[in-house]
Amino acid sequence: MEFKRSHMCGELRSENIGEKVVLMGWVAKKRNLGSLVFFDLRDKTGITQIVVREEDKENHDLASHLGQEYVVEVKGSVRERESKNPEVATGDIEIVAEKINILDKANTPPIYIKDDDDVAENLKLKYRYLDMRKASVQKNLKLRSDIVRTIREYMYDNDFTEVETPFLTKPTPEGARDYLVPSRINQGEFYALPQSPQLLKQILMIGSLDRYFQVVKCFRDEDLRANRQPEFTQLDMELSFANQDDVIAVNEGLIKTLFDKYTDYDLTLPIPKMDYSEAMESYGSDKPDLRFGYKIQNISEIWKDSEFKVFANNTSEGKSVRAINFKNLADKYSRKQLDKLTDFVKHYGLSGLSYIKYGEEVNSSISKFLTDDILNNMVEKLEIEDNDLILIAADKDKKVLEGLGALRNKVAKDNDLYEKEYALTWVVNFPMFEYSEEDERYVSQHHPFTMPNEDDIPLLKTHPEKVRTQAYDIVINGDEMGGGSVRINNSDLQKDIFEALNLTEEDIQNKFGFFIEALSYGTPPHAGLAYGLDRLLMLFAKTDNIKDVIAFPKTQSATCPLTEAPTIVDKKALDELGVSVRSDDNGTND
Repeated sequence: MEFKRSHMCGELRSENIGEKVVLMGWVAKKRNLGSLVFFDLRDKTGITQIVVREEDKENHDLASHLGQEYVVEVKGSVRERESKNPEVATGDIEIVAEKINILDKANTPPIYIKDDDDVAENLKLKYRYLDMRKASVQKNLKLRSDIVRTIREYMYDNDFTEVETPFLTKPTPEGARDYLVPSRINQGEFYALPQSPQLLKQILMIGSLDRYFQVVKCFRDEDLRANRQPEFTQLDMELSFANQDDVIAVNEGLIKTLFDKYTDYDLTLPIPKMDYSEAMESYGSDKPDLRFGYKIQNISEIWKDSEFKVFANNTSEGKSVRAINFKNLADKYSRKQLDKLTDFVKHYGLSGLSYIKYGEEVNSSISKFLTDDILNNMVEKLEIEDNDLILIAADKDKKVLEGLGALRNKVAKDNDLYEKEYALTWVVNFPMFEYSEEDERYVSQHHPFTMPNEDDIPLLKTHPEKVRTQAYDIVINGDEMGGGSVRINNSDLQKDIFEALNLTEEDIQNKFGFFIEALSYGTPPHAGLAYGLDRLLMLFAKTDNIKDVIAFPKTQSATCPLTEAPTIVDKKALDELGVSVRSDDNGTND
């Protein structure tokens, strides 16, 4: 190159007027006025306007032929702009070009490189290197880098040691499906990409590391939903000789540090705690959004003797009739809109949704069964006032709570009912097990290495469904940002948990043998937590799309339009691995 860059394109200000500078970047846009050619030069920091005069024939001819996204270097003088642009950080100045060099030409871009484009997501991801040139993407990637640096500094300041755990590890049960990697050297055998470093970080505690952390890639081969990626990043940590309160204290300090540095919100500590049972009963979710009210309330007692059998038959044990009173929303919902809400809850297994619009005249889908006594009891129980909208569902507790919990979030989002910018809580005392209809056995709600509450350990063999754990999730604005637990540090108790999960001794040895042996050599009490770092970044970037905070995200079908991964592998490579691929009836790989 002929010149050495002196400044970035977004750095120059009025105080630089009169200086000789050298800028390098991409041509963002160009205007040719004949006697003058203007073009904006862009890099990751922003843009600067370049002006080329007609009397400078060599540079004027060159500038006249510049194309969009050409890479150029410009040497010139900073001067004050006659027509200032207050919307641009460099809008008070411009560069009068003295020398322009084209470093590389560019084809016409297939997508617009501007923040307010209207390009299909797949096309953006296919040309991610162009999409990445937008200021919004640059801002998010810089924010990601800054936040990770802040996290690392906080962890180092609190005596954590960063350790990298391997990506090629042993398949283990529980959780999502593993990504499997065939071994060429040990044919017929497979590694798994880690869903998390769970066992290895516990082994680090057995190895006396005391405090570990890692910013680590994790992998889950599962059907993707919104804001899920097949590979994602965790902030992972583990602490020895620590209990639940110790882990929460360290992490509240971290969260406070991030909020202080990356928001204007004054986070007050300690962050409140909520019991899992309260979260489910009042909000229908173990990650309740507390930016607004509208709790779910149990009205089974009011309807148990009614003539409306749909409700009366759902007041027995394990079933319930529940309602939410949406204050002052009755006039916002037409019958057609209420039908759409009914369709919405059907996705959660509910057969229907009843409503009451309260006012001088009561409008209800169940008016036939709404006696004066029932209505008066409802008014008292739900504190109903004029123009309130009451939505009611009846079924098994799990379905009703999940359905109304999702409905609560939807109505709040549709009507912007949020009363707070941020709402944080720790959810604690999760159940140890949940029953899997598919497997016909109890499975771990978190993972099988979670310490039960001491008072509940005697229930392991008699009433496993009643056992609570020393687990905790940090929930922010209705998203689970992180979760962890106190771990089991006793091999006998760990075996009792495996037995409650109906794992045979052979299963235990095949899948966890190395870990069970490690527990037998003196294991300190330990506890940990892992954040979904991408979700945390979404919070601070104020975006609801996880792809906005990942440099090279994948689609909902787990594909990469940029690299065209996954792809078919040639037969020679498969033969070396000892792997064969079945073909479907059309002769394509299955």
